[in-house]
Amino acid sequence: MKTKTLIILSVSTVFTILALFGMAWYLESVPAKKAEKSDRYGIMTLLPPFVAIFLAFITKESVSSLFAGVMVGEFLLCSKNFNIVSSLINAYLALCTQVIKTLSDAWNAGILLQIVLIGGLIQVIAKMGGAMALAKALAKKANSPRKAQLITEFLGLLVFVDDCANSLIVGPMMRPVIDRLKVSREKLAFIVDSTAAPVAGIAIISTWIGLEVSLIVEGFKEVGEEVNGFGIFLRTIPFRFYNILTLIFVAMTAITLREFGPMKEAEKKARQRNNKIKDKEEEEIEESLKGNSQFDDVKPIEGVKLSIWNGIIPIGTLIVTALLSFYYNGYKAILAGEDKELIQFMKSTPISIRGVFEALANSDSSVALFQAAIIASVVSIAMAYAQKISFEDSIGEWVNGMKTIVLTGAILLLAWSLGDIAKELGTADYLVTVLKNTIPKFILPALIFIISSIVSFATGTSYGTMGILMPLAIPLSWAISSDMDFLILCVSGVLSGSIFGDHCSPISDSTIISSMGSGCSHIAHVQTQIYYAIYVAVITVVICYIPAGLGISWYISIPVAIIIMYIGLRLLGEKIPNPEDIEEEEKEETEKKGIEDQKEDKNIKDSKEETRINLDSVQEEQEKKEE
Repeated sequence: MKTKTLIILSVSTVFTILALFGMAWYLESVPAKKAEKSDRYGIMTLLPPFVAIFLAFITKESVSSLFAGVMVGEFLLCSKNFNIVSSLINAYLALCTQVIKTLSDAWNAGILLQIVLIGGLIQVIAKMGGAMALAKALAKKANSPRKAQLITEFLGLLVFVDDCANSLIVGPMMRPVIDRLKVSREKLAFIVDSTAAPVAGIAIISTWIGLEVSLIVEGFKEVGEEVNGFGIFLRTIPFRFYNILTLIFVAMTAITLREFGPMKEAEKKARQRNNKIKDKEEEEIEESLKGNSQFDDVKPIEGVKLSIWNGIIPIGTLIVTALLSFYYNGYKAILAGEDKELIQFMKSTPISIRGVFEALANSDSSVALFQAAIIASVVSIAMAYAQKISFEDSIGEWVNGMKTIVLTGAILLLAWSLGDIAKELGTADYLVTVLKNTIPKFILPALIFIISSIVSFATGTSYGTMGILMPLAIPLSWAISSDMDFLILCVSGVLSGSIFGDHCSPISDSTIISSMGSGCSHIAHVQTQIYYAIYVAVITVVICYIPAGLGISWYISIPVAIIIMYIGLRLLGEKIPNPEDIEEEEKEETEKKGIEDQKEDKNIKDSKEETRINLDSVQEEQEKKEE
């Protein structure tokens, strides 16, 4: 094993050195004073994002892949001659400067702060048992497979602030209920996974929004446009077709009890199982969950009285204060602007539907969510202290929650840095020059969705995919059409495609946590879910993105997609009956068999009696003849 590792390291080192010399030679052969950066660097401008994507495919890890991409970009900018050692040192120093510069930006700092604060808030709520109490209260109302599945989805919608928190809370809480009602754990894992990233990705208050909004802003900077990222994000929501259709499909399968593919077999097996007897695989899975740090992190502190208000009050505070902050921030921004007509409108009707939407669209989400997260955190810590959790422990758990978001922060910093490097190299300009006359306008949104899906599936990260592709997708879309509606459609393609690929990737953290939390075999979860995810994705592309590229409105394509999705489910799916129905059928079958057995016994008895009578008759005749 050591020899193999040594060989791999040696080959990688030699290849890297040759590649660095190759880049240096290419740059030496091109005049340094070319007016356009994209002309000087040419195809090399694609190297940083390509390296990031390629390494993410190979290593399945986002941070190191993005770091390598940024490093390659800085090497291209710093390379002056064939002295690659000097160029590498300068590239590393430039990378450090770039990351610090990115972090010092007020907008970026606000985004990072609101993300870590929300992470701390989620941890405190979990330790107070708020989410668990809410899950238990709803679980009591589940008395059939249909209700159990719908309640699980509803719980997933309630825990919208973070995808991993969703999987870690909803899965373990609903698992005993699902088992009791003979629903498969594969179906539970599918519902949990489908209400994790697809919900957090479109929620206006979540650990995702900071990343999405910041990448939108950075992408538009590539084309020289200053936009309100939160306003663009709001406008993408109706075009997040995969997220919307996935949530509808979950409810559709729950209501109709129709399944197809491997999920159908899993559900049939679950309906027929004996809950008193656990199979060996289930026992092994449950044993592996004991002592798992991820699940220990969301377990309430011992001795805390579980109450739904421990979850409702902090989250309610976050939502209400965030909406108020969004509105006030946006209102002040409009009044400080130059649009006199809009200023007059806001002064005359500040709380009209349009007024509220305009205020939200013009707000600074980094500031508003930061303000809301601080207030909600103070409320949650005060509640924890009131329930005899020491102030020191409350602050400690709050800080522990922040630590769970560090990876997101690192990805954000490197993604922002990669975007800045791409801008300096002229990557977007080069890409636009090459592709703008080769891709039909109507197909671009669907193509962006598909590319994002492939990258996200292979890398297992939606965050990393968004960070790599957004700075490229917006300039390309802008070159083909500067119409804002078209650009919003393409932005939604990056965001939705990243979530689809992450949703069905076997190496995605949300997929792994969903299967763990549901007590389901990871391979079984991937195999059963991927059929459903691809089914929804195909409808998303064919019925939604391509027609949207042709100008069809979302309020037409989504209803049509729902109808097609339902028809397909009726044709492909098979209804899995309730356990009560199965027991009733078995009872009727038993009764029917009993009646048939009775008839058969009677017929046999009658036949024997008839035979006996015949024998008696024959015997009497013989006796008469003998006399």
